[in-house]
Parts: sequence; structure tokens; C-alpha cells
Amino acid sequence: MTAATRTDFDLAVLGGGPGGYVAALRAAQLGLRTALVEREHLGGICLNWGCIPTKSLLHGVDLLRQIRDAQQFGLSVPPPVVDLRQMVARSRDVSARLNRGVGQLLRKAGVTVFEASAAFAAGGGLTLSAPGGERRLQAARVIVATGARPRPLPGLPFDGDRVWSYKDALQRDAIPPALVIVGAGAIGLEFASFYAGLGSRVTLVEARADVLPDADADVSAALREALQRQGIAVHVGTRIREAAVGDGVVRLVLDTAGRSERPQSCRSRVSPPEGDEETSGGRAFPHEALTAPHVLVAIGLQPNVEALGLEHTRVALSPQRSIVVDGWGATADPAVYAVGDVTGAPMLAHRASHQGMVCVERIAGRRAGETPPGAALPACTYGHPQTASVGLSEAQARAAGRALRIGRFPLAANGKALAIGAAEGFVKTLFDADSGALLGAHIVGHDAPELIHGFCLAATLESTEAELMDTVFPHPAVAEAMHESVLLAFDRPLHI
Repeated sequence: MTAATRTDFDLAVLGGGPGGYVAALRAAQLGLRTALVEREHLGGICLNWGCIPTKSLLHGVDLLRQIRDAQQFGLSVPPPVVDLRQMVARSRDVSARLNRGVGQLLRKAGVTVFEASAAFAAGGGLTLSAPGGERRLQAARVIVATGARPRPLPGLPFDGDRVWSYKDALQRDAIPPALVIVGAGAIGLEFASFYAGLGSRVTLVEARADVLPDADADVSAALREALQRQGIAVHVGTRIREAAVGDGVVRLVLDTAGRSERPQSCRSRVSPPEGDEETSGGRAFPHEALTAPHVLVAIGLQPNVEALGLEHTRVALSPQRSIVVDGWGATADPAVYAVGDVTGAPMLAHRASHQGMVCVERIAGRRAGETPPGAALPACTYGHPQTASVGLSEAQARAAGRALRIGRFPLAANGKALAIGAAEGFVKTLFDADSGALLGAHIVGHDAPELIHGFCLAATLESTEAELMDTVFPHPAVAEAMHESVLLAFDRPLHI
């Protein structure tokens, strides 16, 4: 390695996703000589293959639903024709535009960008590998923001044809006649809404007790019922016992032993059950068999920690193979920090960006002596209906021993929601009965992710019910349901 191939920086950021590029921008603002190393696409998975392109596709299906329902508003329109290739092309154009925008922001801020893979070197520093060769990069501090990738189903690897990852599901040129989605978290639910809206026969399979299993129980129940009304078959408490690809289809055997109930509406429409019980080693287990031309596996993500040369650092990994960090993003190695999905759940783009800013401000000495800031992190899904939550679920609050005051206001009692034909859903708020502190808020329905920031701000400001009750909400607005939910929690409902 010659001197000409070595570059020195105050900070090197590995990964150009929401955590990495935001950290790099903030570091440059604070005067740090900053390098960002990205091996593939600036903006990361979120911008290129996740958050952004999926929202473009889901908006297209929302428009399709509105056109199909136009008659109720006195509009007669011809039946719409779906051009999936054009929908996908538009989603790719949006991502490409934002990708270029991130590059422009980094250049404007003075961040040096390397298109390469990076690894910690045995002799110190970083080795950058690119098609043009290798170079050595030296930095006083390093932030690892390498994200995560789809976790495959054991025995059913992704092949891009019959077995899809979310990336495969974003690039189809034909609507599948039937699709099984394994995993009913945010990714699985959004693709279920998308393909079912286009006319695919969709089956959801979730190992845990309900869809969106980490959500408030009322949210999960409302979502499950809405999915079933849309014709989506839902199997909850159900695991994949066997899986095989052959003869142009994927065959799954479902172990239904964990299913508490088996309503007819949950039975798959992809293929009929082939039996209710099978014997293995003298033990009977209930099962159903499904076949479909395609399966989307959405069972979670695994952190990208391989090939980083972490063995040359003091960085520690959790049992789930995520990088262990404190509230500032600091690892066990004083020169190495980590932010975003590589640090484990919750794997959210906005969490990564927040972590990146906080981490850099700590490195730059802007937050010296402080305790790590707590963040009111919202979690959202963008299917049909949409959901958004912040804070504790009712079960979590009760498990913590909190005495609760709960308000749940239906959108069917909201004037704006009725006027625009979006009366499905509710707003639910949880307060500490003694202090009035806002513990959690949950929204199901139209533009839920656009509304939740009001509760996020309230939680960040440590507001109680008094401030929320005294807040004037515009009329008419779906947001009025937020106010009504707070009033309802304290026995002051006006419109129910």
C-alpha cells in the first residue's frame, strides 16, 4: 500500500443508507473531515428497494381503489386497466431521482464518497475494495451503518423466480395469479395489500398469534379483519413445516398446531387443504398444504456484519448477530460506532437517521456530559388500511403495572373521514391514570402515518392530557379523531 493510496479523515461512515448518509451530512456540518463508503446505491435499501418504491406502488393501488369506488361520489369512469410495468417503472424513477439527490447533498456538504466495500484492516484503518483496486483509508472514528438484508426461510432460499425477497416483489412485470406471503409484519402486510389490490389471490402466513404481531392488539385485530374483507386468506399461529419448489410451483406444508381458531375465512384460496392431520414419529400434528406459483418470504431482516473485518476491532455482537451499542451508538471499541439496522430492532429508517445525528453530535462533543436522549419512535404500515403507533401498546403498559386511562375513537364518527369515504379505523390513546402522561397512541385508517407525528411531538415534549385537550385541532379534519380519543380517555367525549 503506497502513501498515494492512503487518505485520512476525522470520520468514516460505512454505508450510505438513512443512518449513514445523514450521519455523514451532520458530521460535515459540524466541521469533521468526513468520508462515506457505499458499495452499491446511495440512500441504501430504504430509498432504493424499500420505503420509497413501495410507497409509489401502494399509492398506485390506492388510486385504483378510489377509481373503483368512484360511483359513490357520483363519478362514472370506465374500468381501469393496470399496467404493472409502468407502475414499477415509475417507482424506479422516483428512487433514481432521490438517489441522485443524496449524492448532490453529500457533494454540497463536502463529504468524500467512495464507491467501494470497506473492512477493518488487521494493521489498523480500513481497506476499501472496488473494481479499480484497493486503497487504505485512515479515520479517527468509524460509524458502521451497513444495514440489514432479508432473512431467508430455512430450506427455501431466494431464487428471484418462485421464491421472492422484497426486492424481487418490487420488480415484477406481470401480476401473479396467486401469491403466498410468509410473514405478516410491515413488509408482508404492505405487499399483501399491493398484490391483492391488483387482483392476486393472496395468502398470508404468520407464525405468531396475529398479523403485525408487535402492534397493539386492537390494531392487529382490526388489520386482520380488514385483510379478510379484502379477500386475503390469513393464517396466524401457523408455521411452515415443509417447503419445496418443483413443477413450476412452491408447495408449503403449514403446521397449524399453534392456531387458536380456524375460521373458514382463514383458509387458503391458493389451493384447498390436503388434510387436517398427519402422523410423524407417532405424534399427530394438524396441517394444511398450500401450493402457489410464487412465495414472498418476509420473515425479517438480518444485520450485515459479515466481511467487515470486525475481528480486527473490539466490537461485540449480540446473539442475533447485531452490533451491540449504547444510546449514543458507541460500541465496545472506542473508535467504532454503529447506527441503524445493523444494531438490531426496531429496524426503521427514521430510527437510523436519528441515531446517526445523535451519534455524530456525541463524537463532535456537542452532547458531552448528557444522557442519551430518549426518542418517541413511530412505527407505520402503508397497506390498506394504514397504521401508525408510538409508545407502548396496551399489553405493554399493563405488563409494566401502569394504571391506565384509554380512549378509542372510531373514524366512523369523524365528519371528514365520512365525507371522503375513509371511515374505516380508529384512534386509540393510552395515558397514565395517575400522572396523565401519554404512554402510547395508535391509529388505524386514512393517512395514519401523516397524523402520528402529533402524538410523537406530544410524547417528546412530555405532554399530559391537559395540553392535548387544550390543543385546537382544525375542522373538518381526520386529526380531530386524535383530540376526541384524548377526551374519551378522560370521560369527556363530545361526538360519541
